[in-house]
Amino acid sequence: MSTASRTGTAQRGRRQPARWLPLAPATLLLLLFLAGPICYCVYIAFTNMQLTGSSHTDFVGLANFRRALSDARFRNAVWLTLVFTFVSSVFGQNTLGLALAGLMRRASRTVRTLTGALVITAWVLPEIVAAFLLYAFFRREGTLDAVLSWLHLPGQNWLFTLPILAVSFANVWRGTAFSMLIYSAALAEIPEEITEAAEVDGASGWRAVWHITLPMIRRSIGTNLMLNTLQTLSVFGLIWAMTRGGPGDRSQTLPVFMYDQAFTKSLIGYGTAVALLLLLVGSLFSVVYLRLMKVEV
Repeated sequence: MSTASRTGTAQRGRRQPARWLPLAPATLLLLLFLAGPICYCVYIAFTNMQLTGSSHTDFVGLANFRRALSDARFRNAVWLTLVFTFVSSVFGQNTLGLALAGLMRRASRTVRTLTGALVITAWVLPEIVAAFLLYAFFRREGTLDAVLSWLHLPGQNWLFTLPILAVSFANVWRGTAFSMLIYSAALAEIPEEITEAAEVDGASGWRAVWHITLPMIRRSIGTNLMLNTLQTLSVFGLIWAMTRGGPGDRSQTLPVFMYDQAFTKSLIGYGTAVALLLLLVGSLFSVVYLRLMKVEV
């Protein structure tokens, strides 16, 4: 190696620490405010820590996780979480967002502007405000019952008879705008030449959607499904404000069950263990979506 090469290598070696120096404050903050609390939560999940009562905390190993897996209420919360996620995210927001994006692409500018404004307004509302609006819509003698009465149809207390579906539809109403925006951007990237060629070949309507549109935006579909699923798994304020997980535990998803155990019953250790199991559920969904997206490439 020549002297010039050795000098250049030495200079690059000295510049490497300088390149990382601007990232040091951000890295320190991430370790302090993100990695630190996560590690502490993992520790708490293996203890019997409580908010009230005994102030002595013992390490109990996997006892909290064994208790969760043998708890019928936990299994019910897992089932309701899957129902809530599938109805409101995988099927509801995803399908409705794609339909709105497709319709708005062919609509006039006025219709696109009005529809986009209405849908996005629901998305940008604070969660608690949206929850109270939907509570007023679904409650007994609320807006939905008033509409049914005007149509001479029987009404009912939807938050009592069908609570998990009521909160699922509320989440669809609030979160569809995100899917609509993603699919609007994806559809705009499809070349018009491909669509015109498909129409010339006789592929129109549902055939064009199935064989042309969906395959070309499959990456956006996978990304949207993953992001929406992870967001839906963590929904708490909407359900808590509308039903508080009730009646009974008929709309008690995992975030609500976790809150009930940790802060209502003061079982911090057990509630944190449930939170880690919820994190595991979200990780499984992410792995499935990522593998599907990888296969489709």
